[in-house]
Amino acid sequence: MTIRCFYEDTDIGGVVYYANYLKFCERARSNMFFEKGLSPHNDNEFFVVKKVEADYIKSATFADLLEVTSKVVSQKNASLEIFHEIFRDEELLFTAKIKLAYLKNYKPSKIPKEILEIFQ
Repeated sequence: MTIRCFYEDTDIGGVVYYANYLKFCERARSNMFFEKGLSPHNDNEFFVVKKVEADYIKSATFADLLEVTSKVVSQKNASLEIFHEIFRDEELLFTAKIKLAYLKNYKPSKIPKEILEIFQ
């Protein structure tokens, strides 16, 4: 997914604020659903972030075009781990491994097959 860095994404120095990299990853995951005509949140079923391991390698700046990639690296009945990378051109800026838990009625639940297919 391609994302443009807007002024609102940056600090006073024009550098992308650290928390926004996580927002960019969230947008990429949500976009996986939208591309299939689905929503990442359905009534009482959705994913929540359980754990994040992030590595800030280089800074993105105002007006940069970034490419966010997402790949499932592990899967259990009620959780997924997704590895995200953010690039500016060919330059790696950020990586994150994000563990998501699937909830139904606010309790961990087995991820439905049709949801798993979105991540393939």
